[in-house]
Amino acid sequence: MTKRTRRPVETGLSRRQLLKATGSTAALLAAAKLNFPAGAFAQDAGPEVKGAKLGFIALSDAGPLFVAKDKGLFAKYGMPDTEVLKQASWGTTRDNLVLGSEGNGIDGAHILTPMPYLISAGKVTQNNQPTPMYILARLNLDAQCISVAKEYADLKVGADASALKAAFEKKKAEGKSVKVAMTFPGGTHDLWIRYWLAAGGIDPDKDVETITVPPPQMVANMKVGTMDAFCVGEPWPGQLVHQGIGYTAVNTGEIWSKHPEKSLGMRAAWVDKNPKAAKAILMAVMEAQQWADKMENKAELAAIMAKRQWINCPVEDIADRAKGKFDYGIPGKVVENSPHIMKYWRDHASYPFRSHDLWFMTEDIRWGKYEAGFDSKALIGKVNREDMWRDAAKTLGVAAADIPASTSRGKETFFDGKVFDPENPAAYLKSLAIKRVEV
Repeated sequence: MTKRTRRPVETGLSRRQLLKATGSTAALLAAAKLNFPAGAFAQDAGPEVKGAKLGFIALSDAGPLFVAKDKGLFAKYGMPDTEVLKQASWGTTRDNLVLGSEGNGIDGAHILTPMPYLISAGKVTQNNQPTPMYILARLNLDAQCISVAKEYADLKVGADASALKAAFEKKKAEGKSVKVAMTFPGGTHDLWIRYWLAAGGIDPDKDVETITVPPPQMVANMKVGTMDAFCVGEPWPGQLVHQGIGYTAVNTGEIWSKHPEKSLGMRAAWVDKNPKAAKAILMAVMEAQQWADKMENKAELAAIMAKRQWINCPVEDIADRAKGKFDYGIPGKVVENSPHIMKYWRDHASYPFRSHDLWFMTEDIRWGKYEAGFDSKALIGKVNREDMWRDAAKTLGVAAADIPASTSRGKETFFDGKVFDPENPAAYLKSLAIKRVEV
């Protein structure tokens, strides 16, 4: 501020007095006397801080964070010092969120949607100590994939996983282990592969061994035969196909069309302390989502995401699927203009529907991450900040058609005919044959 002041001799205030007065009524009076140029105190109306530390995992659905940083959108909204920091795994992301930036951790992250709930409830933290979190936005819909090892190529497994049941039983009878990988227990990829296996009559806890592998390590692990199937986001399923190590059995959008995936999650304490800064970050990310969703920007988006500091992989491993072209790695199965392309903005992709968070929590009850009867809606009321999203959308001038009228998207139908009614999650749980909870 002192750089903008005139010489103290003109004001009758010493430099020390001016500094002491900063942030007080005296400072405002001094400013009036000094006749500062317009906008000299604009920062008083802007974000409380100039930056935040945001984590990400090397995945295409972190694209909006990369775009917001590379294209200066954080700076545009008054947060030029925002850092976007690569995390080694979702477990590392959790640990750094618990620490917070004051403890050399992070303030927020590109994150698996169930994680802010698991962290807030103390279900996945050291000593079960809760760290309250907020979800400010969804980052994308669709475009995760379940991949199967090349040894099962003759089965050409798709949405129906039942053909793997006998194959897995045969392998186990030969004394070999059968492993399927996901990225974090209770996270989205865990829930997709569990849903898919269970729908095919395969119990993910009894018929196979479910292991945790960080996304960037999936392809290398399948290459050396560590696992039989895995679920992860792009670009790793595409890279697997390019390297001829396995094939895409199903795009998760084929399991549940227009399903929610990652979120922008932040520590509640940081947001409560810096509400304007949190809104500025949210606006930057929302603008980046709109840019990333336009087809004419997909080539540039792929180039940005492939950069060393972001995903760090060949751009060809990203580009086709980013544009909606899916080569499943099965002869004759190449889909152009897939309806299950990763969506960053269209179809209300950015809005965090509370009904979707309820599905994730219901599935985590299904698999024993929460106890039966857990009050999911109460926790959603604390964690889901769709009110902040609406406020940011209004400030951004988002069209009314792009702002949902309700916090619920209503009933959701899955590929196997199961229906999730957010008004009756217990009925949904009861309809599922394989689960760890009695309803």
